[in-house]
Amino acid sequence: MSVADEFVLDFARPERIGLEEAVYAAGKSPAQIDAILDAAAVREAAMLLTRLEPGKHAALADRHRARLDYCAVSRTAIFGRPRPVRGPARIGIVAAGTSDIAVAREAERTLAHQGHATTLFADVGVAGLWRLTRRLAEIRAHPVLIVAAGMDAALPSVVGGLVASAIIAVPTSVGYGVAEGGRTALDAILASCAPGLTVVNIDNGYGAACAAMRLLHAARALAPDPARPGETA
Repeated sequence: MSVADEFVLDFARPERIGLEEAVYAAGKSPAQIDAILDAAAVREAAMLLTRLEPGKHAALADRHRARLDYCAVSRTAIFGRPRPVRGPARIGIVAAGTSDIAVAREAERTLAHQGHATTLFADVGVAGLWRLTRRLAEIRAHPVLIVAAGMDAALPSVVGGLVASAIIAVPTSVGYGVAEGGRTALDAILASCAPGLTVVNIDNGYGAACAAMRLLHAARALAPDPARPGETA
C-alpha cells in the first residue's frame, strides 16, 4: 500500500455543507502531508492545514513549502492560491490575553482561507476590564463573535452579558495548576450564567471558525431573496 492509499480527500464538501475540508496535520507524517498536497495540486485546490508544527513544516518537500503560507503562531498553513477576503467583517474574534492569540489566530486564518473578513480584539481580558469596555462599540458591530479565554474563562460570560451578538466561546489551555489544561475554562463556560453561549472544545479555534461560518450561512438562507420583492424570511 502506498501513502496515497492512506487518505481520501473530500473535494465535494463545500457544495454539501458549505465548509471546506482541512488537513489536521498532527499525527500525520511529512510524507503523508506531502502526498495530500500532491493530490490537492493535481486539482489546483487550495487547502488549509491545521496543527502543523514548525519542525514538521520544515520537513515537507521544497515544492510544497514554496506554496505554503505558514503561520507558526497558529500552526496553520494555507496551500495554493489565496482567496480574496470579502468585507466588511461580520465576525469578531475576541482574545482574553496575549497567551490566547494562537487559538484566536487559528480561527482568524481558518476564516480568511474561506474568504471571510474578521476583526481581532486582542488582550481584552477581565483582569483589566477597561481594555474591554473601551472597545465595546467596535465589538458590538459584529453579529458573530468568537471569544477565546483560558484560566477561569470569565470573558465569554462578561461579553455575553454586554452584547447581543451570537457568541462562540473557545476555552483555551492557558493557566496554572487547577486550570488543568483548559478543563476548568471549559467547565466555567458550560456553567455560565450568560444565556445562549455556544462552546467548542479546548483550543479549537478551527471549530469555532466553522461554527461562525455555519451561523452566517444560516442567516443568508433565512434572508429575503432580493430578486423576489415582498418576500419575508
